[in-house]
Amino acid sequence: MPSCPNFNCCHRCRSSSDSEVLEPLIQQPLASREHSVHCKDYESLDYDKCYNTPYRKHLQNHEKWFETKKEILSWVSIFIIGFCTALVAFGIDTVIRYLTAWKLNTVTKSMGACKHDSCIATSLLLLAAFNLSFVFIAALLVVYGEPLAAGSGIPEIKCYLNGVKVQNVIRLKTLFCKAVGVLFSVSGGLLVGKEGPMIHSGGVIGAGIPQFESLTIKGLKLNIPYFRSDRDKRDFVSAGAAAGVAAAFGAPIGGVLFSLEEGCSFWNQALTWKTLFCTMTSTFTLNFFLSGTFDHSWGSFNQNGLLTFGVFQCPPSNKNCHLWTLGDLLIFIIIGAGGGLFGMVFNAINTKLTLFRLKYLAKKHKLFRVLEVLAVALMTTLVVFLSPLVGKCKPISDFPNNTITMSFKESAQNASLQRFLCPVGQYNDMATLFYNGQEIAIKQLFHNNGEFSLETLGLFFILFFFLSCWTYGSSAPSGLFVPCILCGAAYGRFVASFLHNYLDINHIYLGTFSLIGAAAFLGGVVRMTISLTVILIECTNEISLSLPIMVTLMVAKWAGDMANHGLYDIHVFLKSVPLLEWEVPIIAKSLTAVDIMNTRLKFVFPHTRVRSIVNLLRTTAHNSFPVVTMETVEREPKSTLSTANLRYRSSSHVTRMQVERERARTRSQLETELVEVALSDEDTSENGSMCEKMSSNEESSGSSGLADNLQPMTFHGIILRTQLTTLLKNNIYHNQYSGASSQELLSYEKFNEDYPRFMNIHDMNMDDLNLNEIMDVTPYMHPCPHIVHPDSPVPQVFNLFRTMGLRHLPVINSRGEVLGWITRHNLTHEFIEEIVKIRSNSRD
Repeated sequence: MPSCPNFNCCHRCRSSSDSEVLEPLIQQPLASREHSVHCKDYESLDYDKCYNTPYRKHLQNHEKWFETKKEILSWVSIFIIGFCTALVAFGIDTVIRYLTAWKLNTVTKSMGACKHDSCIATSLLLLAAFNLSFVFIAALLVVYGEPLAAGSGIPEIKCYLNGVKVQNVIRLKTLFCKAVGVLFSVSGGLLVGKEGPMIHSGGVIGAGIPQFESLTIKGLKLNIPYFRSDRDKRDFVSAGAAAGVAAAFGAPIGGVLFSLEEGCSFWNQALTWKTLFCTMTSTFTLNFFLSGTFDHSWGSFNQNGLLTFGVFQCPPSNKNCHLWTLGDLLIFIIIGAGGGLFGMVFNAINTKLTLFRLKYLAKKHKLFRVLEVLAVALMTTLVVFLSPLVGKCKPISDFPNNTITMSFKESAQNASLQRFLCPVGQYNDMATLFYNGQEIAIKQLFHNNGEFSLETLGLFFILFFFLSCWTYGSSAPSGLFVPCILCGAAYGRFVASFLHNYLDINHIYLGTFSLIGAAAFLGGVVRMTISLTVILIECTNEISLSLPIMVTLMVAKWAGDMANHGLYDIHVFLKSVPLLEWEVPIIAKSLTAVDIMNTRLKFVFPHTRVRSIVNLLRTTAHNSFPVVTMETVEREPKSTLSTANLRYRSSSHVTRMQVERERARTRSQLETELVEVALSDEDTSENGSMCEKMSSNEESSGSSGLADNLQPMTFHGIILRTQLTTLLKNNIYHNQYSGASSQELLSYEKFNEDYPRFMNIHDMNMDDLNLNEIMDVTPYMHPCPHIVHPDSPVPQVFNLFRTMGLRHLPVINSRGEVLGWITRHNLTHEFIEEIVKIRSNSRD
């Protein structure tokens, strides 16, 4: 999906690869208003159920155990989603371990064989060859395979859970390119993590498993049509994304909170329980395979996730050591503020880089995007290889005998210490950070007994900061969590070492300060609070650290929010996605529905010629149309079509008299007769005269493209574009002389047969259609959608739209006439700010 360089753009952000035009640019609330709005190349998901005739018959014809079978199948699907997500995580981690070990062992042997300085160039070329080869494969998978596989995928999943349909975001092809691409991105030495892409991968798995079919694998199609709606798919995607978090960090509760905090606009108790079951399944499945593979103890469950922080505890021999004290909390607040400021700068730089890519690289040949990734890989290789030259050699057994020592297994520690060009028995502190995997480097900063000099920590932080900032957003799968944690851990350890060396603070526990630094920087970049707090607590397995982590994340968010938003929100913003925030802007409290609605409508009549339907679909890009009738003055004899519409208009009006008659039928025969006698003298056909007022103008209006002439229109329901194309595809219409009763009723199962890839009107063979026939849309329209009054305040409209997961919201007056149409584009902060600005200018 192409992206806009500016969120407030008025041109269409489309490329030749787009196969579907979504909704057109928002029409202005008044004809005189001319202002730019962001692009509308994104379609909303439809979470609202359509209670039309096929669906009602579907509910009536349910077999006795239908709902029970569906519920059981949903739990089975949830289990399979968690299990498959864990398998994908295990496969990614295993392959990365082998590729990285192969690369590092080869380069290390080359370095160990060096007898003079000239052979360093040979080792550098060898490392560059490995990294460039791996990264080249990852870039090809993204640029020529699936562009949406780039980055972490969290912004796209966040948009989907918010109710925005991003093309190809949950396709099997995207999963393949993402999973395989991240293998080579991480193995190729890019400063990226594999944990972020796991969230996207889990979302794709969640979307695909319950469908029991695949468009990519043509032979895979099971006749299990239980979850054929956007609402059901959204629930499974949220569970899959949560399972991805659980697999990445061993944090099942944090995964549930991540889906709740970062994405879903609609949540319920049943979804909470199913999502938790999915995350638990993912966590323990991955734990089982990791424990058996790497520790050779199947069933021991001692490997929580792809990223763990180890055990935080003071050495028993050090009585003065504490994980943290109340006095340290003030220092943590300062670290949090610093992390927020660093995150603010990180996001600002990355925003400039992303705008540059959108402005220049996106317009050039795809090869330029591949070359950029290779340039990033080459620069990273040079920095990683050459920076240890300024590192310091330290004896492996030289551990400072003071209170900042920590408990850590000596064998594991020594195995990860990198010698580089130091003498035997010594290690290079910079090489120990750069030459290990990022997960190992994090544990070194958390638990290594040895010294890392302030110069090394400061230089490592600066280099890692700019390289990871440059890398994120390039055309390669790249996670953001682990690079931010590692960069922040160096920042926290730098502060702790400075306090100990220069201020003689001896009770400092180094691991806590490194963890707080990691939380501060990560929180300053992504601006998450609740879920990130729980994820970090679950990674540490130390509940006593919850307070400093929470305080640090809150301060980091507040500090960063002073200048910009979280990086995920910024990338959503740059792609012009109409994301609905949790709350409406404060400035919207003075607005009402009539101020933001779209008044230029395209509509259909209850009975419309096929030619008019085809013209409407081919000349507009709207995804829904109000079904209306109009009252006009008779100038010409009535036609068959206008008479049918008027008959429906009259029969669809419900009066109190009609309600009383209907209730009377349920009473005793005597009471019914008395009521009918009492009511017999009154005229109940109060709408009968309407047939004499409608002329053939209604038919001519419908056959000429159904253009809106601002006449009063009585609202009867909503018909979707996909419903109209499905009716045309199945030839659901009737001859104007045979009546609507001769029209075939399409079943609910047939309606959802093509979900989610409904036929496009431009791909339909017009020769198969009888354009002169009449289509009765009343059995298929949604007769009872959510509606709002013109005077409804915008905050109320916003809450209704967001919490109910709506796609369209009609504005209806007290006479039942449709005045306008509200979509999510009309409720975005940018659109509302434009409306307020126009109103302010008009007053001036």
